[in-house]
Amino acid sequence: MDAYCSDCRKSTEVVFDHSAGDMVCSECGLVLESHSIDETSEWRTFANESGDNDPVRVGGPNNPLLSDGGLSTVISKPNGTTSDFLTSSLGRWQNRGSNADRSLILAFKAIGVMSDRLGLVATIKDRANEIYKKVEDQKSSRGRNQDAILAACLYIACRQEDKPRTVKEICSVANGATKKEIGRAKEYIVKQLELEMGQSVEMGTIHAGDFMRRFCSNLGMTNQAVKAAQEAVKKSEEFDIRRSPISIAAAVIYIVTQLSDEKKPVKGIAFVERVLLRISSAECHPHTPCIFTLLH
Repeated sequence: MDAYCSDCRKSTEVVFDHSAGDMVCSECGLVLESHSIDETSEWRTFANESGDNDPVRVGGPNNPLLSDGGLSTVISKPNGTTSDFLTSSLGRWQNRGSNADRSLILAFKAIGVMSDRLGLVATIKDRANEIYKKVEDQKSSRGRNQDAILAACLYIACRQEDKPRTVKEICSVANGATKKEIGRAKEYIVKQLELEMGQSVEMGTIHAGDFMRRFCSNLGMTNQAVKAAQEAVKKSEEFDIRRSPISIAAAVIYIVTQLSDEKKPVKGIAFVERVLLRISSAECHPHTPCIFTLLH
């Protein structure tokens, strides 16, 4: 990291001395900050020194979305020995006690599981947590399908971070919530956020190119075919093709695979089966020849 050094009179690279908590200028050696506190999580464990146990010394990092910052003490479960009777009793009493953040913790855990299954980055997961926290604070989501609410938060977060996922992809990890339920939950969340902020919620524009590389990878297409599909999608933006980005991506992928040596059946592209069936039928959309032209 860089910081301004008063001796060098310029922004220089600094080195953090973890043992002393000092930030030292790498050029002149001046201590710019001393005894600073490292608020990140300490991941060091001593599992090799204590048998099968894994006694980590601290918990997770600070979570500003929780009332206690996520720094509350959690009593671990006993491992079955008689000496852990006190630990077991304390754990039961802790579970019986009231915790205002219990529902939030469970919701954040569910969002984390869905994010991991979709391979999403941490920024998207954090954004989904923030969206759910805003909706939960309004106390208006009671009685609704919570699985659909969580999935919709993740869908909106993907859109806002310019890494969109289809509703079908979100539905595949939504713990039983249907596409219709997720769609309704998404409209409800957007409405609640607009009421809170007093302005429209920006979710970003979806382009066909946002799905292209991921869809091609799932189909096992070659690099040459992927490059051709990406060029065709980019060129298709010049045409007034009034179809959903997923439909355009599906059409391009289908045409590229049919023109290449390694043809893929229509039914093999499951995520766009309906679209491809229409494209391969006799009643093609008028803009389909335009996409064919892009590939020649």
